[in-house]
Amino acid sequence: MIHESLLHPKSIVVIGGSNDVQKPGGAVLKHLIEGGFKGDLYVTNLKETEVQCIVSFPDPADLPEVDLAIIAIAAKYIPCTVEMLTTRKNTRGFIILSAGFSEEGAEGKELERQVVNAINQVGGSLIGPNCVGVLTTDYHGIFTKPIPKLESKGCDFISGSGATACFIMEAGIPNGLTFSQVFSVGNSAQLGVEDILAYLDESFDPATSSRIKLLYIETVSKPQMLLKHAASLIRKGCRIAAIKAGSSEAGSRAASSHTGALASPDVAVDALFRKAGIVRCYGREELTSVACAFTLPELKGKNIAVITHAGGPAVMLTDALSNGGLNVPHIDGSDASDLLTQLYPGSSVANPIDFLATGTAAQLGSIIDYCDQKFHEIDGMAVIFGTPGLSPIFDVYDLLSDKMSRAGKPIFPILPSGLTAKAEVASFVSRGNVFFHDEVVFGNAISKIYNTPPPAAADPMLPAVDVAKIRAIIDASGDGYLPPAGIQGLMDACGIPRAGEAVVTTVNEACKAAADLGFPIVMKVVGPVHKSDVGGVVLNVNDLAGVTREFERMILIKETTSILIQPMLSGIELFAGAKLEPKFGHLILCGLGGIFIEVLKDVSAGLAPLCLEEARSMIRSLKSYRIIKGVRGQEGVNEEFFADVLIRLSALLKHAPEITELDFNPLLGSETRVVAVDARINLLHS
Repeated sequence: MIHESLLHPKSIVVIGGSNDVQKPGGAVLKHLIEGGFKGDLYVTNLKETEVQCIVSFPDPADLPEVDLAIIAIAAKYIPCTVEMLTTRKNTRGFIILSAGFSEEGAEGKELERQVVNAINQVGGSLIGPNCVGVLTTDYHGIFTKPIPKLESKGCDFISGSGATACFIMEAGIPNGLTFSQVFSVGNSAQLGVEDILAYLDESFDPATSSRIKLLYIETVSKPQMLLKHAASLIRKGCRIAAIKAGSSEAGSRAASSHTGALASPDVAVDALFRKAGIVRCYGREELTSVACAFTLPELKGKNIAVITHAGGPAVMLTDALSNGGLNVPHIDGSDASDLLTQLYPGSSVANPIDFLATGTAAQLGSIIDYCDQKFHEIDGMAVIFGTPGLSPIFDVYDLLSDKMSRAGKPIFPILPSGLTAKAEVASFVSRGNVFFHDEVVFGNAISKIYNTPPPAAADPMLPAVDVAKIRAIIDASGDGYLPPAGIQGLMDACGIPRAGEAVVTTVNEACKAAADLGFPIVMKVVGPVHKSDVGGVVLNVNDLAGVTREFERMILIKETTSILIQPMLSGIELFAGAKLEPKFGHLILCGLGGIFIEVLKDVSAGLAPLCLEEARSMIRSLKSYRIIKGVRGQEGVNEEFFADVLIRLSALLKHAPEITELDFNPLLGSETRVVAVDARINLLHS
């Protein structure tokens, strides 16, 4: 829990406050004064007795007790200053603006450690160092601009980068976005993005707390904390959007399995966000557009009416919505005919609803009323309205504002004339409205919101498995790849169907196994990692002579220890796998199998443990889902059987956390079965 002194201080001291407002210590003091901080405000400055009309204490030791210290002095002086404040001035809240800590090397890291230890010893809270500060409705503890409009129902914004926080606010403020609290966590020496989000969850008040949370994250340091509290907040009625920057592929370069090669850290972030219900964004404009949409009533369906007096933007928006899985349905019938009579000749109500450049405010009002009250297939309205600048259009934006407050369906205003209608747009925003300046950015944002699922079950019910058998196999095995017998045992213990098979080391054993399993058979080498690459897989062996010939060839392949024999099965090749991602846990992936996984790289990922609905969603989100469903009369795959394999794999991972990489590739799927015909499992005991 964050100390109250950081969030609601009754007194603040700026250590290193200055009369020079172009310095951080001067700027933050100026913002505190202009922001109307209602508590006691103090300053320390070695050379001044008064700073910005506030009495200055040259020696911090002469300060009275103070709740919050905002520090803007050289890094080397900060540990002793913090020590004095914690032990002698009862200070429990700290914001360190200064740089020169862990971001600059070992010496700075040691200074940072000393500061954190001193604050931890008294149960205090630290933001920073190397940050731009904190903004709340209580105080403006920030040295940068812009300072947005702050209100309790605005956005809570947490950023791992101070500069990026400023840029994101710059993008959102002109569109009417307001903020409640802004936290720039800097080096996150004590409190990071996840810790602030946890506090917002634990202190959430449905009557007063903001229901919109925005995150900018450069490193997910505590993924399980982020998952827990983001999902909890969303279940309480909040909506969360986040940018995660700085993805890295380094963790997958040395992977020996298909899963390991595909399951990068960024794939894990995607899976975590999806499991938590976080809308993932990739840039400032997208994040602020999603945030603006969050402030409006939620879109309950996927059918959008595009209302416009300009054809081009309507076409671009229709494309963006369609590409995002939303619909712009055709509108017809008697009500549509009635509406058309109220518009100028040449207008169209088919959707997009185009009421021409000469359309009036009254006509726009009629269109909105019909979409809201009579066109029952419509779930929401996107209104594109600009101006050629021939006359003022305050009446249009006033009407739009009124309709947005009264309509039963959400109205999304897209106002592209930010210069020509600057005064009108400013008036619209001043009434508490948000708007979108670009139709395609809006279309992508609303599609992303609509397609982000709600949080998954926190503790999903998994299929029953033979835990004792799983643990016996794992405990008896060393690190590295499991032999076929161990893999077979694990699959049987968790109920994953597998092809009949035998592992042989002599020609006689191979011939007997082939006869028992029945021709045709498949022969695969045991030992080499990538069997196909070394000629270690042979299909459709139809007689004993072929078994003998292929065994004698394959057993000589480098690293081969034995030969695996299986019956030749048919079906669509599928893939399921898992990888242990540090801090995140096990990542489960699925897709088409065989060579398709290497060529198409069309995989879907989820964070274990998976519930059945998550498994279904993973399968349905694949670009190749139409193949799984069956195309052009060809038999598809029973996706319930495929989903069952994924949740049984999830159950296996729960009881065998030592599994670091796992491939079921291929699984063969049809309408009647999904069966594993090849698998690799790698273990690492801690």
